[in-house]
Amino acid sequence: MKRLGFFIIIGLLSSGCLRLDSFLYNNDNSITEYKLDAYEGEVEIPVGEEYNMADSVTHVFTLSSDLDGDIASIYAIYLGNIADIATDTVILYLHGTRDHLEFYWPRVKLLGNVGHKNRYGVLAIDYRGYGVSEGTPSEEGMYADADAALKWLKSNGLTDDRLIIYGFSLGSAPATELMANARSMQPSKLILESPFGSDEVMVQDASKLTLPGSYFTNLEINNADEIKKVEEPFFWIHGVDDDFLAMQTHGEVVYKNYDGSYSEAHRIDGGSHGDVPFVMGYPEYLEALEAFIER
Repeated sequence: MKRLGFFIIIGLLSSGCLRLDSFLYNNDNSITEYKLDAYEGEVEIPVGEEYNMADSVTHVFTLSSDLDGDIASIYAIYLGNIADIATDTVILYLHGTRDHLEFYWPRVKLLGNVGHKNRYGVLAIDYRGYGVSEGTPSEEGMYADADAALKWLKSNGLTDDRLIIYGFSLGSAPATELMANARSMQPSKLILESPFGSDEVMVQDASKLTLPGSYFTNLEINNADEIKKVEEPFFWIHGVDDDFLAMQTHGEVVYKNYDGSYSEAHRIDGGSHGDVPFVMGYPEYLEALEAFIER
């Protein structure tokens, strides 16, 4: 977040106005295929081979995402047996602002290990403009892409009561939006890791200026307001030392604004923005998620 503030201030001095959107969507579309465990580039967290998923339950495919007639082919990864979606519980994972699904693959397969006593599926997507997905990133595009994932799950037999939605960082926006304003499906539970409070707070935290957020960005993300509409159970996890989306001004606000049926908070001492599962400890992280899903 300090680095983001630096860019904002430099932009003001040099041009009088800097749009934040291009920094928020820190996408990489230079890859031509998904190599997953064979990928040799940077990944967010280290995950050992004990969490690897069998090739037989790892499916890479495309979805058609329609944004007001602007149709993009986006890539998805499903962990589990597609034929069992009609009976399984499924986690839809919506990733953060960086790179593409290769960067987040360790997180995705880690989620594939939730519920070792039960059977859960995991679906993750690359938003338009990320990885090999077509199109250009945008806020409404993220919502359309996440809804395309819901349509696919529904077409394969998933029902609302077996759908869990998990949003990390930037992914907290489509996760909260689809939870608060049901589109193709109404998820039964919401998990947010290191969520935004709002674009306005993000700008103020980064710049330390009193200019309105609209001066820097066209985004209208407001998880702190949207969460008020959510009645379903809510699991929040955030690193205490997050220096990109500060826990006090983002995650805490979202959590306190929730007034639904059940909530739990996990404040991870020593955790920064992208390493919360690692700092918490993978067994503890997976056990906490399973306990929430199964309660």
